[in-house]
Amino acid sequence: MSATRLPGTPRLLRALNDRAALELLLEQGPLTRARIGELTGLSKVTASQLVERLEERGLVARVGEQAGGRGPNAQLYAVRPGSAYVVGVDVGAERVVAACADITGAVVGRVEQSTKDTDDPVGVVHNAVVQAASSAGAELSSVRRIVLGTPGLVDPGTGDITFAFNLPRWHSGLLAALREDLHTPVVFENDVNLAAVAEAQSGAAQGTADFVLVWVDAGVGLAIMLGGRLHHGSSGAAGEIGYLPVPGVPIPRDVSKRAKPAFQQLAGADAVRAVAAEHGFAAASAADAVRAAIAAGTEGGPMLDELARRLALGVASTCVVLDPPLVVLAGEVGRAGGAALAERVQHEVAAITLVRPRVVSTGLTEEPILRGALRTALDAVRDEVFGSTVG
Repeated sequence: MSATRLPGTPRLLRALNDRAALELLLEQGPLTRARIGELTGLSKVTASQLVERLEERGLVARVGEQAGGRGPNAQLYAVRPGSAYVVGVDVGAERVVAACADITGAVVGRVEQSTKDTDDPVGVVHNAVVQAASSAGAELSSVRRIVLGTPGLVDPGTGDITFAFNLPRWHSGLLAALREDLHTPVVFENDVNLAAVAEAQSGAAQGTADFVLVWVDAGVGLAIMLGGRLHHGSSGAAGEIGYLPVPGVPIPRDVSKRAKPAFQQLAGADAVRAVAAEHGFAAASAADAVRAAIAAGTEGGPMLDELARRLALGVASTCVVLDPPLVVLAGEVGRAGGAALAERVQHEVAAITLVRPRVVSTGLTEEPILRGALRTALDAVRDEVFGSTVG
């Protein structure tokens, strides 16, 4: 009996080979056709056809020559940066930061805008995105995806914002308005989740498929990464650890009235500043107070111990359910606390639970939310562009 031929198989193989070659060019820089063939295991003829196909589609370009022995120099090829762009946006209570990256991941444009004096979130995002693209020299039509990091809940079903504690003007229906205004795919994602994406890419969680990131800043939040994927929960509320009921503080019974949640009262920036002041480390910000306690050496120990005990209640509650091998402390306070705070939290969690996760401070120093937004956008666009090379 003759074997059944699978329709489209050669096309599928070409697409897979194209994707592998493009990923190699991104990771290893300019390569010759021969080198692409060696690294992918393709024959010289197949590799040459592949490069020609990608060059015709505007995805790769000749960027120079590699001097060799006899004969003409070999052409070097690289992914063409301008073949697609993405924009990441970090939305805060007082400002919006937007950055534009080309398909190689290079950030080529950036803009900041205040949100204090406007009631028009669509206008704010529109201006930020357009200016970021313009500063990159990119047409808005070449921006393939915009990812916005925002506080609060994002509905996993609709992709829209359902609740943002400190952004009252951001509401359901905003996603559709932005997509219509910008004529570009727009995606909302929780800001702490995006920080975890950045941490996995280039921070303290590299190479770790399962971890949680605890964000300690003006607010307290948590991101859950399982099997290398974010866990959002059925309503998008997975990780809203600020609402964890904890002993010793009032538990509000109607969160819609914007009462401060229980764990937020215990471990948010205001609470950190208050604890620091009680121990003689008054400062303008929670992060400054933590840094002052660390700089004081043994005298700052009691303040850091108290902060670690408070944070450990949230970390322990999470870890006895998920049992992750790694916990990353991030946000302004988590970063300021460094190893001194992380080690204390690790010790306290081990003392009060049966699990013993490793607790570390963030490995990122600048704009993790923005970096996570760009990475999320790039992953999606590369899938689209690299996955559709065969006509």
